[in-house]
Amino acid sequence: MAWIDAWLAPRLAKLEVRRDDAGNYLIRRKDRTKEAPPLLITAHLDHPAFVVVAPVGKRPPKGCIELEFRGGVHDSYFVGTAIEIIDCHGARHDAKIVRLDSKAKPFKRVHAKLARASSATALSIGDVGRWTLPAPRIVERTLTQGSASPTPVRVIETHACDDLAAVAAACAAFDRLLNERGAANLGLLFTVAEEVGFIGAIHAARNRFIPSGSRLLCLENSRSFPHDSPIGAGAILRVGDRISVFSPALTNALADLYQAHAKAHPGFRWQRKLMAGGACEATAFAAYGFESTCLCLPLGNYHNMTEIDATLAATKRNPKTRGTIGPEFVSIDDFHGLVDMLLIAVRGLAKAQKGHSPTAAHRALMESIYAKSSVVLEG
Repeated sequence: MAWIDAWLAPRLAKLEVRRDDAGNYLIRRKDRTKEAPPLLITAHLDHPAFVVVAPVGKRPPKGCIELEFRGGVHDSYFVGTAIEIIDCHGARHDAKIVRLDSKAKPFKRVHAKLARASSATALSIGDVGRWTLPAPRIVERTLTQGSASPTPVRVIETHACDDLAAVAAACAAFDRLLNERGAANLGLLFTVAEEVGFIGAIHAARNRFIPSGSRLLCLENSRSFPHDSPIGAGAILRVGDRISVFSPALTNALADLYQAHAKAHPGFRWQRKLMAGGACEATAFAAYGFESTCLCLPLGNYHNMTEIDATLAATKRNPKTRGTIGPEFVSIDDFHGLVDMLLIAVRGLAKAQKGHSPTAAHRALMESIYAKSSVVLEG
């Protein structure tokens, strides 16, 4: 949030920025018109992490602090893993998880042993903890892309791509469009508490924080499956998630735009996938009557879990198996491709508002099929 505030500061003369009581951001241009409905690029600001819920205990486990974990990570990844807890002054305190209560409600709870006794007086309820991981870096990984041989892919490894890489892409695209008249009705919606059930998105929708008639392009980082949604093969038009399929008209309009762009620009790479490995805010917005769809980055080490399938399989054989936490990663080329897909979408949808519908080709295709083969209906 502090980073977004700093990014907004030099742009405020052109923008209207609102915050609701939950912390969601709505950022819109002051020169917007009533000629077209609002088009909002959305992304969420949170990532699975720990929150201190009790001070350091004097009873067993002595010298431990209690935290709850908000987000989805399998049980086998907790005990024995190092974390760092950040106090209200920004200082970091090292600890190691020694106990997991996976049945605690509403969130899992852990006890973490502090590395330094002095940390006990520095930490307070509400301080945030995260996995201890190396500093972010750009490296080359050899990754499987469908049926092709493993390919070198340039990636960024960092604590949280989900969903901060999407926030960065949204800001980059918005900057590129800030002075375009055709994008006057473009805005940004940044939400909170997505990792615990779209809470910020639901709050924004049910309390009418989102302007009536808005269409939403929801950005995500979604778990990559190498033989279906490979990293490095392009950012993804996500047609649905494990709960629902997204708004057909908007999703189809984007697919037509990307197909046309790929035909004119052979180097343009994109994918069209369901991505049923998780759920997306587009489902929540659609439930409240908004036209919504999703663009996403295929993500490695989803929620910082390495070797997810192998770890789960090993845990079934031996419940004491421990998973390894690692940095999330996305392809640098996929990230730039996501920015391009946003630019194509916003400009293309603006033309559609003027009567040049990118989905008209669907109707023409149906008519041509009918004209060619409707003879089978005769007699």
